[in-house]
Amino acid sequence: MAAVAVVGPGAVGCTVLAWLAQHAGHRVTVVARSAIEDVEVQTPQGLLRASPTLVSNASELRGQDWVLVATKAYDAPTVAQSLAGLAGSATRLAILQNGVEHLEPFAAHFPAGQLLPVVVDIPALRTAPGRAIQHRRGRLRVPEGAMGAGFVALFANTGIDVSESPDFQTEAWKKLCLNAAGAFSAVLLKPAVIARHAGVAMLMGRLISEAIEVARAEGAVIDDALQDAILDGYRANPAGVNSLHADRLAGRAMEIDARNGVIVRLGRKHGIPTPMNEMVVALLEASLMGVG
Repeated sequence: MAAVAVVGPGAVGCTVLAWLAQHAGHRVTVVARSAIEDVEVQTPQGLLRASPTLVSNASELRGQDWVLVATKAYDAPTVAQSLAGLAGSATRLAILQNGVEHLEPFAAHFPAGQLLPVVVDIPALRTAPGRAIQHRRGRLRVPEGAMGAGFVALFANTGIDVSESPDFQTEAWKKLCLNAAGAFSAVLLKPAVIARHAGVAMLMGRLISEAIEVARAEGAVIDDALQDAILDGYRANPAGVNSLHADRLAGRAMEIDARNGVIVRLGRKHGIPTPMNEMVVALLEASLMGVG
């Protein structure tokens, strides 16, 4: 039995919450700005329903075994500050976010031993407040260790596969390489079918190759074959809409920095040119500009 709070009931947050709530022993809470009466997620295994306790501000959380932060990466600094009252307690924080800088926003508020970064692969779409569709079985990866093992146990018998990795840094960078390539869908407002266009596939490949070079400089172990594997994956799912694309379509803020900007920033740190990632960052930032 565990008391679990999920901060951020978006597509990923709703999905993990719904699965955890199916365990009769778990006590589940959701932190949401607006009222959510219940959560419904359509999964490959069927419709899941949950009625979590609602908390409007993360600072109100007390007595939790786990807090799962599933907000967008750009909200992490604010969330970290709101959760600071839990620092030094028995509560463990799992950071389920895109990018490779999971822990940085929380490091100023929490001891390292209280934080667990999580690589997320849960293809899901938020359709309304508290509503989501999970397109296929989800996958979460965490670092090896006692906290990682505890997180794996938390998701036992759910529709989400959770496993420990002996090289979490490489796992995080592999996911970032995948995400980085999706920027052109957000620029063009077209799904993954664009990877079937030879010219666009070449440009996507350059995004990936820049990310791989920076990843290696950061210590990740990535094979050159990853580039073709990522492009093949996009081509195999032509209707796929990644979260950056979905956010732009919906008029929401985008994780530009967490997905492509970080490659540019860390590239500069290592003296590695990243012109293709710089270009998509500039284009996506410009897409937000008004004329007033």
